[in-house]
Amino acid sequence: MLHIATVHYRSPRWVEIQTRYLRRHLAVPFQTWTSLEDIDPSYGTHFDHVIEQLGPHAGKLNHLAMEISEVADPDDLIMFLDGDAFPIADPMPRLEAALSRAALVAVRRAENLDEPQPHPCFCVTSVRTWRSLPGDWSAGPAWRGPRGRLRTDVGGALMRRLELTGTPWEALLRSNRHDLDPIFFGVYGDIVYHHGSGFRKGGPSGIHKSEGAPAPVKLPPVPGAGRIGRAIDRRRWRAWEERTQGRRLALSQSLYDRIYAGDETWLSELI
Repeated sequence: MLHIATVHYRSPRWVEIQTRYLRRHLAVPFQTWTSLEDIDPSYGTHFDHVIEQLGPHAGKLNHLAMEISEVADPDDLIMFLDGDAFPIADPMPRLEAALSRAALVAVRRAENLDEPQPHPCFCVTSVRTWRSLPGDWSAGPAWRGPRGRLRTDVGGALMRRLELTGTPWEALLRSNRHDLDPIFFGVYGDIVYHHGSGFRKGGPSGIHKSEGAPAPVKLPPVPGAGRIGRAIDRRRWRAWEERTQGRRLALSQSLYDRIYAGDETWLSELI
């Protein structure tokens, strides 16, 4: 049995899309487990189990996994899936092959400043493995980013658990042939789509900033130039951030509308 743990937050906009694609591409028996914080309870009819939850995303996923582990067989699979993610093909042949080599399969967002950790937008492992690690989606354990600064994010604790226990995992990497955005609207391993920031507006990521943010203005070394330069830089940064955010949100909504309407051509623009 496959148990799917997915969290929806404050908006039901991805519920019908996600469950439609799950039914379309999963031929194996599966049950869906979800959290619907600040969402009309009527949307619970799309899922097999609705668990009342509050708090951060990682804690909700950990709790869903705990509930699943109480009723599932050790050889059952848990699939963690972000609310704005869904399969675009039958994932099971790829997953079965990967799980014959490693205990856990997950997206790794190498495109985002080479993030090293498993990401919960899509991850599959057995109930036995999750219990024995034990699995944990919390941030905390950190790594050095490209500029040497410490970074962490969801999946940091899971990565460290895998390292400490010597448990191998297999990464699913971004497989877009065409990128509408360097971070968002990603296809991974040719089997799953992750829209990105599907429940929050979000903001420019580190890779957006490294590729397109305005460089600091250069002024002559005269008294007061530093203060003037910083003021100019702040205005230029805000203007760039607003332009970048506006373009992404417009693209996000346009793509969402096509997916929701059942337009089958949207995926061809990515792969």
